[in-house]
Amino acid sequence: MKIIKKKNRSAVLISAAILFSGPAKALAAPEPPIPVLDFIRTANNPQETALTLQVLLILTILSLAPSILIMMTSFIRIIIVLSFVRSGLGVQQVPPNQVLIGLALFITFFVMAPVFSDIYANAVQPYIREEISFQEALQEAQKPLRDFMFKQTREKDLALFLHYAKLQDHVKTLDDVPTHVLIPAFIISELKTAFQMGFMIFIPFLVIDMIVASTLMSMGMLMLPPVMISLPFKILLFVMVDGWNLVIGSLLSSFN
Repeated sequence: MKIIKKKNRSAVLISAAILFSGPAKALAAPEPPIPVLDFIRTANNPQETALTLQVLLILTILSLAPSILIMMTSFIRIIIVLSFVRSGLGVQQVPPNQVLIGLALFITFFVMAPVFSDIYANAVQPYIREEISFQEALQEAQKPLRDFMFKQTREKDLALFLHYAKLQDHVKTLDDVPTHVLIPAFIISELKTAFQMGFMIFIPFLVIDMIVASTLMSMGMLMLPPVMISLPFKILLFVMVDGWNLVIGSLLSSFN
């Protein structure tokens, strides 16, 4: 038995020695092959480098398209006003967020349709026909969008950002206002306008809440939530006056 055990131990030691004495490459994982793309090649002249940078810029603009759509169009005012309507009614989930955002997007496309048409006609089409350069196309695309933002921006908000940018002495006309100054001024102007419209929307709903709360208190029903009783009356009032038509009509007229 002792001889057998010694033989087993010797076999284990010999196997371990053979295993660990082998080359290190046998234990290493195989190196993955590096893919080679035929269409990737080094630029041979400055024109090819400029074209590559233009493609990168276009891809960057496309990735920022949602932010541009939200911050430089009528979407801000529309979605805030629609949110005020839902909050004023007291229904937190009706209509759902998907419906409100979808409605705001389609109204935004409706309001911005003339601006997008000008951009397509004066910037995109000439660039596709190679009548203007990429830089000229960007400048032409900015003009209709800047005109729209100037119409909706308050002078006070624009002067605020011009003051902190230290450009108030250098700006003589609207064309001298940089776009990076115009955009934040436009955003805070839209926020103020949206909150003003939201306040006017809240007033009739607040009156109904006050009337229902006073009635319940006079009847001694202190444990009954006034919101539960006023909700059907607010919905009834909103439907009777065709509230969605009035709200959307007010939104569209505010941009004119």
